[in-house]
Amino acid sequence: MKKMRFSVAALASVALFAACSSSTKTTAGSTAGATTAAAGATTAAGGATTAAAGGATTAAGAAATTGAAVTAAATAAGASTADTVKATQAKGDITIAVITHGDGGVFWSVAQKGAEAAGKDLGIKVQYYGANNNAQDEAQHIDQAVSAKVSGLVVSLADPAALSDSIKAAVAAGIPVITINSGVDKFKELGALTHVGQDEEQAGKGAGEKFKAAGVKHLLCVKQEQSNVGLEARCTGAGETLGGKMDAITTPGDKDPTGSEAAIKSALQADPSIDGVFATGPVGGHLAAQAAGELNKKLTIGSVDLSTDILNDIKAGTVAFTIDQQQYLQGYLPVVFLYLDITNKNVVGGGLPVATGPGFVDKTNVAAVVALVAAGTR
Repeated sequence: MKKMRFSVAALASVALFAACSSSTKTTAGSTAGATTAAAGATTAAGGATTAAAGGATTAAGAAATTGAAVTAAATAAGASTADTVKATQAKGDITIAVITHGDGGVFWSVAQKGAEAAGKDLGIKVQYYGANNNAQDEAQHIDQAVSAKVSGLVVSLADPAALSDSIKAAVAAGIPVITINSGVDKFKELGALTHVGQDEEQAGKGAGEKFKAAGVKHLLCVKQEQSNVGLEARCTGAGETLGGKMDAITTPGDKDPTGSEAAIKSALQADPSIDGVFATGPVGGHLAAQAAGELNKKLTIGSVDLSTDILNDIKAGTVAFTIDQQQYLQGYLPVVFLYLDITNKNVVGGGLPVATGPGFVDKTNVAAVVALVAAGTR
């Protein structure tokens, strides 16, 4: 089982160190503050949110000075103008394409905000596209980005097999690629620089341990997408640590809440021994809570990711927990990492994926993230 070893705090420190080493205008005080904020990003509660909305921005702001500093350093060292331009690229010429399988819902809308905020903070162009869980459409948009000769590419890997040829073509064309969200075990073989996200099987194992501690004997894992390796890994991990029986269903998807709740209710009615539900997304978790209430059935319910509904359910006690993988950072950080690679030839991760989770939100810390989810940055 591969484990993610790089914390967001360490990565923010890398960006800050690069900027500090090449620019005398970055003070020690601001570096320490940004690093502290980024360290908070690894927690599931308020500190994480501060990093996502502010600390990572500070890191990017510091990193934004790097390109100019490197150009100056290269010139001072006697490098030709051509060499300097080849090693770095002017901000206005940088375009990062962020192409995901996202559906624009409560998760991906926040990831998109993170990517676009990074572009704004760095003064570069970010083009975001969500393929609405259509792998062929996602692959076509990757091909279009390659044809357009974008500076860098961020891609989610829900269906690695469908995207493999397109991503390899991007790498062959000299376009740096970073993968995000699903597909943590595939980024190396596709030639990506690193992967930003959480280890989905580890997240599932953590959920399974919580269900086991709550006394759950028969767990229903509810997936909202077909052919998503990340969701499969969450269910697999939960089953490994539960120590009981687990079944899985796939609902019609988040854009059909009526059909999805009906599918959950049908599964619960078909097997009265089910005493726990693990939804691999927040919409499914909320719908499971509604279904349990309508059936007057006592369940231990957990989910993945944040939404206003799921946090209100946790506050009300109808959902026990949700896993926080900090999707804002999954949008924000890869844009910063590609900028640093393009302008300063920094490669983050050292061949390992970059962890943005998992953290857990439950009754003990839910109050700290409610307002930030409402603001759209968590």
